[in-house]
Amino acid sequence: MEKFTVLEGVAAPLPIVNVDTDRIIPKQYLKTIKRTGLGKGLFSEMRYRDDGSENPDFVLNQPAYRNAKILVAGDNFGCGSSREHAPWALADFGIRCIISTSFADIFFNNSAKNGILLITVAPEDLEKLLDDANRGANATLTIDLENQLIKGPDGGTLHFDIDPGRKHNLINGLDDIGLTLEKASSIDAYEQTLAERPWA
Repeated sequence: MEKFTVLEGVAAPLPIVNVDTDRIIPKQYLKTIKRTGLGKGLFSEMRYRDDGSENPDFVLNQPAYRNAKILVAGDNFGCGSSREHAPWALADFGIRCIISTSFADIFFNNSAKNGILLITVAPEDLEKLLDDANRGANATLTIDLENQLIKGPDGGTLHFDIDPGRKHNLINGLDDIGLTLEKASSIDAYEQTLAERPWA
C-alpha cells in the first residue's frame, strides 16, 4: 500500500448527503476482484449519461477537477452496503483523501485499509472547505498527516483527529497483511519453537 505522508492536490466539492456505496460504484462493476480498473466506474451513474457520454455538470468531469485527489463531501458519506469495491474505485481514480462531517463505519474502515485517509470535521469547517473546493483549479489543499493538519489555498490551517493506529498504518503504507508482516521475525521464532516441539 502506498504511504500517506503529505498530500497536496485539487479538492473537488461533492456537497451531497448520504452518498452510498452503490452510488460510489454501482453493482454492475462488482464482478471483479481486482483493485484496478474500477476508477472508470466511479460515480458512473452521475458521471455518464444514458448514452455513455460524459455528464458535463458532474464535478469530476469538469476540467479543473479531473485530477482531483481530495473530495470534500456531504454528511454520511459511504453509507449503504459494505462493498470494498467503493474504496478500490476511489483509489483507482486517484482519490487519496475524503473530508466530511461523518462517514459510515464499514466504509471508514475499508478506506483506511486501502490507503485512503478519511477526515471528519465540524459542519462549519466543512463549509469553509467547500468554499475552498469551489475555486476550481485553485482549490488546492495540503493534507499533512504527520502533523494532522489541513492547509487551505490561503494558508489557513485546520487540525484534525485520527486514531493513532490508523495514522501509523497510513504513514507506513501498512494494510492488514503489511501490519502482520511487521511481526514476521516473532512469527518465525514462534513457528521454530513449534518445529522443535511437534507435540505442541
